[in-house]
Amino acid sequence: MTIQTPVLEAPMPGLMAGYLESLSLVERLHRLLLDVIKDEFERLNILEINPVQALLLFNIGHHEVTAGELKTRGYYQGSNVSYNLKKLVETGYMSHQRCELDRRSVRVRLTQKGRCLRDQVSDLFQRHADGMESRKIIGAPAMEEVNQVLRRMERYWTDQIRYIY
Repeated sequence: MTIQTPVLEAPMPGLMAGYLESLSLVERLHRLLLDVIKDEFERLNILEINPVQALLLFNIGHHEVTAGELKTRGYYQGSNVSYNLKKLVETGYMSHQRCELDRRSVRVRLTQKGRCLRDQVSDLFQRHADGMESRKIIGAPAMEEVNQVLRRMERYWTDQIRYIY
């Protein structure tokens, strides 16, 4: 669902209009990121995993985690984590094993194939960062300011979920 500024209503005052635009931009940027990864994979003829799974591999990196930790560590934001993990194991990008202490829990980590794909995604992101900087789209100081604002919004939303006002 895309967030849009209502068309028939009077223009909204400053912060509300900016807030709605920010929500829309964050949503569009996420979708564009998935499209950029998909486009890169098509160029590289990587067709067996999707961009969401690629981001999961990128975020896990060299860590070994349980499925539950994926969300708490911020590695995965979706709701169907078990499906994506299963696909990544089936395609050989991840391995899994039951925890010795808690047999109900499964730990996952990237295989060599998964680390190679993670490196390709990392290279893509590095090219993007270099391109944005060389074209003077955004530099490190401005990017840090954007990230600080987004982290403050994240904390505010998290507090709303936890009923902390």
